Amino acid sequence: MNRRFDLIAFDWDGTLFDSTAAIALSIQDAVRDVGGTVPTLDVAKYVIGMSLQGALRHAAPDVPADSMVELTNRYRYHYLKRQEEVNLFEGVLPLLDLLTARGHLLAVATGKNRRGLDEVLDSTLLKGRFDASRTADETAGKPNPLMLQELMAELDVAPERLLMVGDTTHDLQMAVNAGCASVAVSYGAHHPDGFEAFGPLFIAHSVADLQQWMAGNA
Repeated sequence: MNRRFDLIAFDWDGTLFDSTAAIALSIQDAVRDVGGTVPTLDVAKYVIGMSLQGALRHAAPDVPADSMVELTNRYRYHYLKRQEEVNLFEGVLPLLDLLTARGHLLAVATGKNRRGLDEVLDSTLLKGRFDASRTADETAGKPNPLMLQELMAELDVAPERLLMVGDTTHDLQMAVNAGCASVAVSYGAHHPDGFEAFGPLFIAHSVADLQQWMAGNA
């Protein structure tokens, strides 16, 4: 089968996993706990996809540096309480089945930490479906291109054969920085009005929309 892309790298939160609300609300609760200025939901959503430390610093700039460990711990506490509320977006498993059947390599490139990603992979039907993954705590966070560069090196894929799929401008900028193509999804953390500046090949408004595009264009 002719393929335009050998490797398809997915962001996690807001792209495959319906966790945007849980993350944003947990950021707000954590900042409130440590006495900082609580960010708006839009600000809390904007930082999704960054490394956790970078996200919290951006969302809570008035929280002093010596309170960042406490802020991080409070975020993890609140997110853990909400974990039962988040699930895969409908249609993710059929999408991955289609791409695997077409012979694509699949990877995850996420702002989550390694422990968090491994825990959720082990507890969902996604276990064993990805050929490689990178998390923000083991490499550089988005939009630095290093995690995509490492995935390409591990799987021996050239930049022009990699497609990045994500729901934030951080994902799209990372793809630009790595010299790779991208597809954006509008159902996650960032408003799609900001996507066009980064030149995605397509903006999907649902997982079904994404699968239809992939079937004819990936």
